[in-house]
Amino acid sequence: MGELSGDRLVEVLATLASPHRLRVLAALTGGRVYVSQLARDLGISRALLQVHLKKLEKAGLVTAHLELSEDGKALKYYETAPFSLHLTPDVVAAAVTTLSNAGDGNAVPKGTR
Repeated sequence: MGELSGDRLVEVLATLASPHRLRVLAALTGGRVYVSQLARDLGISRALLQVHLKKLEKAGLVTAHLELSEDGKALKYYETAPFSLHLTPDVVAAAVTTLSNAGDGNAVPKGTR
């Protein structure tokens, strides 16, 4: 993942803060899986799985590819994206210097400081 901005670090950590999303990532470490199979493997609905997959994809932790099966059915396969997150106090301190105030409840409108 390289050097993360504060906002990117918050996004990645918030995405990983869900037990469902951690289970999805763990299930995908064995290789790519299509949505219906992954939902069965995890014992959750496809609708709930799609919500978590979209968040993981937005955070850049998984990728998706559409493929046609032999019978012409479109299957959406997901797999983990290569990433490595090494979190240390220094990494956090560096990321904090780039944080925006958006979404933290402490944002001050520009020009009112």
